[in-house]
Amino acid sequence: MSRTRKQLKLGAFIMATGHHVAGWRHSGAQPDAGQNIAHYRQVAQAAERAKFDALFLADGVAIRSHDEHTLHRTARAASFEPLTLLSALSQVTERIGLVATVSTTYNEPYHVARKFASLDHLSNGRAGWNVVTSWSEQEAHNFNLDKHPEHGARYERAEEFVDVVRGLWDSWEDDAFLFDQEQGLLFDPDKLHAIHHRGKHFAVKGPLNVARPVQGHPVIVQAGSSDTGQDLAARTAEVIFTAQQSLADAQAFYTSLKSRMDRYGRDPEQLKIMPGVFPVVGRSESEAQEKYEELQSLIHPSVGLSLLQQHLGGIDLSGYPLDGPLPDNLKEPNGTKSRFQLVTALARRENLTLRQLYLRVATARGHWSLYGTAESIVDQLEEWFTKGGADGFNIMPPTLPGGLDDFIALVLPELRRRGLFRTEYEGATLRENLGLARPPHRIYRQDEKWQPKVA
Repeated sequence: MSRTRKQLKLGAFIMATGHHVAGWRHSGAQPDAGQNIAHYRQVAQAAERAKFDALFLADGVAIRSHDEHTLHRTARAASFEPLTLLSALSQVTERIGLVATVSTTYNEPYHVARKFASLDHLSNGRAGWNVVTSWSEQEAHNFNLDKHPEHGARYERAEEFVDVVRGLWDSWEDDAFLFDQEQGLLFDPDKLHAIHHRGKHFAVKGPLNVARPVQGHPVIVQAGSSDTGQDLAARTAEVIFTAQQSLADAQAFYTSLKSRMDRYGRDPEQLKIMPGVFPVVGRSESEAQEKYEELQSLIHPSVGLSLLQQHLGGIDLSGYPLDGPLPDNLKEPNGTKSRFQLVTALARRENLTLRQLYLRVATARGHWSLYGTAESIVDQLEEWFTKGGADGFNIMPPTLPGGLDDFIALVLPELRRRGLFRTEYEGATLRENLGLARPPHRIYRQDEKWQPKVA
């Protein structure tokens, strides 16, 4: 196998007890994982030993459930704040990237810029920011709002938000700090820059009171797949986490997003598209099937239906028979539009009942689910990677730590045998390992949209 063969990227998407909605009930689960730092340390170090590019943490600023009567049956009611958790994990890891989800709707740019710059220094250049606009009414109710802002307004705010954050990261030039004790000069004042931003949504003077991040800028990650989300990603993102169900859909999304980058003067190689993958792997097809069926048997029907309603924007399905079809003419929600479209399309395409649909959603929430041996799973990952559907994948273990351990023990050796995944890290920073250029310092200007220089 040629050593120069292009290799895929892998993220470890860590969700407390795992991504299956009933994973916390599994005999091998750590049911208190969401509040157990030893559990996260174990998982992070295992992923780093396996040479994953990054740990990826989702987040929301509310207990997001459309049915308070089923919340007590799930394991997602309480978990650590991601930047706090990743700061702790930065001290027990050395090379793996650390990506946290932070909303542009319920935060301020200065706070976000400062926290991620700090994480980048604490980790010696391994921080990444997953930019989201949030989607649930529950979050609005925690921030003095009666209603979640409209989709278009959220993305308009997000665009300005990201520009301000990147401007703040460039408050200091790379060599601004002199630490000259003899001359009494801490820094060169000519290399400190306030952004003096005043826009539609934000007025931020700056400068940031943290030195320029080790990576120049922490890596920008996004998950939006709507048309508006793709435009924002084409201009600002460096990694995209997306949900696709078929190679054809993945190829269409990949082509659509990368083709938009030219208008912003960006090289498509500077954006890595990494669909989510929910793998149930066994040493035989029958073992994988048994693992899958065991997990599915743990789903309480009320939890499954509640999760389905959540992905459909809060639509009440309680009056419909579980063994009947998804109702027609559902109204598209204000929240996560791309997920609504994906789930409804899945139901129509495969003629699924509500019960069948919630069983599908309960595994990976609309992401690509794979069940089988390591060889069969790698066959499919390789096809998506080599045929223009992905630059890599965000792995979503069904249970933790067991689901991640299975992927590491069974799937990674086969990926490496085919020359598709690294045996050692290429660099010390997240950017270096992802093959992303380090942004040069740039003085912020409000009369133009910020664009990185293409390496």
